[in-house]
Amino acid sequence: MRSIPRRLRLAAVAVPVFALIASACGTDDSETGGGDASAEAVTIYSGRDQELIDPLIDMMREATGLDIEVRYGDTAQMANQIVTEGDQTNADLFIAQDAGALGLLVQEGLLAELPAETTDLVAEEYRDGDGRWVGLSGRSRVFAYDPADVEELPESVLDLTDEEWNGRVGFAPTNGSFQAFVTALRVIEGDDVAQQWLEDMAANDVQLYENNRSQLDALENDEIDLSLNNHYYWYERVAEMGEDAVTSELHYLTNGDAGGLVNVAGAGITAGAANPEGAQQALDYLLSEEGQTFFAENTYEYPLVPGIELADGLVELDSLQQPDIDLSDLGDLDTSIDMIREAGLE
Repeated sequence: MRSIPRRLRLAAVAVPVFALIASACGTDDSETGGGDASAEAVTIYSGRDQELIDPLIDMMREATGLDIEVRYGDTAQMANQIVTEGDQTNADLFIAQDAGALGLLVQEGLLAELPAETTDLVAEEYRDGDGRWVGLSGRSRVFAYDPADVEELPESVLDLTDEEWNGRVGFAPTNGSFQAFVTALRVIEGDDVAQQWLEDMAANDVQLYENNRSQLDALENDEIDLSLNNHYYWYERVAEMGEDAVTSELHYLTNGDAGGLVNVAGAGITAGAANPEGAQQALDYLLSEEGQTFFAENTYEYPLVPGIELADGLVELDSLQQPDIDLSDLGDLDTSIDMIREAGLE
C-alpha cells in the first residue's frame, strides 16, 4: 500500500488548527473542503495577516464589485489546506506570505498557469518561471540593531555564531519568513551548513520570539542587541511612533548573503478554482496601481509593478545586493522546519 506523503500527514494535523482560526476570525461561513464554493463568490485563502490585508480586500470589493470570502491562517497552513483539498479545493485564489508555499503548490500541480499579461507585469526574479504564481510585494531580510550596543556589524548572518554574539541575537523560528530564510540558506550554502548554523545559534544562546514585531520590542527594550527581521516592520514602527522614538536602525546585508534575501508575498489561482474568472479579476486588482500603492503606503513593502512610488526613506529595491536565488526553489519548507526543530529552536 502506498504510504501517505509526510506533507499530507502534517496537513491533516493542521486542519483542526485552521478550522479554529477560520472560525475565530469571523470572515468565513463556509465549510472546509468539498469544492462547494459558490460560482458567484471568489474564495481567497490568505496566508497574510487579517489585520494587514482586510482593508485591501474591502478596497477590492468596492473597486471590482466581487463577492469575496476570505479564510485566514498562516501561509503553511493555508498551503497544506489546499494540498489536502486537492482539485476539490474551495480556494480560488491563494495569497501567500512567501514564495516557498507557492512553490510547494507548484510542485503538487495545484496552481493554474496565469496569462502572460499578468505575469509580465512583474520582473522575472519575482514570479514563477512557468507562470504559476506572481509576486505582489517584496520584503527584504535585514539586521535590526541597536547602534548604542553594536560597534561593528557582522558581514554575514553566518558570523552570528561567534562568541561575541552570545545571548545578544533574536529571531522568530516559527515565523514563515524565518523559515523561508532557512530554506534560502540551505539552497545557497547546503543543508549541512544550514543545520550547523542553526545548532551553533542554539548553542550561542539565541533569543527566540514569536514574530517580527516582538523581536523589535525586545530590541527597543534592550533585551537583545540585534534581530533578524523583515525590513517593513521597522518602517511601520517608525511611522507609528516617530523616528525619534525608535532607537534601532536597519542594516542590509551585501554580497548576496542569505541574510539579505528578498522574498515576495505572492498569489496564484488554484487549478481547481470554481471561479477562475473572479480569481483573475481579484489578482488583477492586487497588481493594479491602487493595489500596489496599498502595499507601498500601508505595509511599507516594495511594490513589484514598476512605476509605483516607494514609502518615504525606503532603500531602492534595485540597490539591494540580494542573493542570486530562484524563489521557486524555496518550496521545501518541511525540511527547514524539521531542521529548526532538530536544533531545539522552537
